[in-house]
Amino acid sequence: MTESLDNLFKNGTEKMEKVLNQLHRDFTTVRTGRANPAMLDKVMVDYYGAPTPLKQMAQITVQEGTTLVIAPFDKSVLKEIEKSIIKAELGVAPNNDGVSIRLNFPPLTEEKRKEITKDVKKFGEDAKVGIRNVRRDLTDELKKIEKSENLPEDMVKDNQDKIQKLTDKYTGIIDKEVTSKEKEVMTV
Repeated sequence: MTESLDNLFKNGTEKMEKVLNQLHRDFTTVRTGRANPAMLDKVMVDYYGAPTPLKQMAQITVQEGTTLVIAPFDKSVLKEIEKSIIKAELGVAPNNDGVSIRLNFPPLTEEKRKEITKDVKKFGEDAKVGIRNVRRDLTDELKKIEKSENLPEDMVKDNQDKIQKLTDKYTGIIDKEVTSKEKEVMTV
């Protein structure tokens, strides 16, 4: 196999891994009935005019599995943090005691769990679209290599099969992870 084909598969695998990593990041924002500090990863706080990630401004801890306690390093931004949490629409109301903010996550209802599994499926579908886009790019790149290096037809066919196998491998991983996350969400 030529060096350009080796690079093609190496780059394709790296890109598919990135899609998988994004899926994992998306899953951390999904509520499963337990408090998870990663749920606040996307919360940005207006800190002296600059949007700043909450996790850079406060210590976030889990208490009793259902409560997140946010203790800001600078107490003067407590109100801003509270506003940002409300704006993030996490489905819980922040309790500000003047020193820290508590987020109590009530148990999820059956209806809410089913709603959340729809989000999980959507994240999975988005990831699959990403994988298919990588497959399309790899196939296009293979055609360019075929023309530039005059590859034999059977070699091109073999490499198209390899691209499809790589795609199938990653869509299979995504399916398993989506099923696992759905099970986690539906577990009471």
